[in-house]
Amino acid sequence: MSFLDESYIIVAPNFAIYDTEPWHLGLLTSRMHMTWMRTVAGRLKSDYRYSTSLVYNTFPFPPISEQRKQEITQGVFRILAERERHPEKTLAQLYDPDKMPEGLREAHRANDLAIERCYRSRPFESDAERLEYLFGLYERMMAEELEKDTLFAQQKKATKDKK
Repeated sequence: MSFLDESYIIVAPNFAIYDTEPWHLGLLTSRMHMTWMRTVAGRLKSDYRYSTSLVYNTFPFPPISEQRKQEITQGVFRILAERERHPEKTLAQLYDPDKMPEGLREAHRANDLAIERCYRSRPFESDAERLEYLFGLYERMMAEELEKDTLFAQQKKATKDKK
């Protein structure tokens, strides 16, 4: 994931987020989001199939302060600066786990900690713990939507209109 200017053309099955803020990149590249994605996304062969409806729109993320957004944004700029230190490498080369530059690895680690602080004060011990926490939030999020009668509201309305 990265930032692109308006001169790029996005071709399916890729996704673009328009009018976004830099901290969104930090969230989407975080270990929290990637752990969620690896669990709920579909697959084609062994490749993940990112989906806005299954991954992006279901990812539980709490409201955060402007200060926290700024902290994450600074982390994003650090990640991008570290990528730029290696212009000869593709993203695939930069993110090869065995060859990842240490500065880039550290920038992502700092970003992961900043994202985790959005959820709680102490870091998570494992991906299993992250998932348990995220699914707990997801259950509460769905219960709130059901309580407000907003979950599937458009589908209910469309069904009523057809009758």
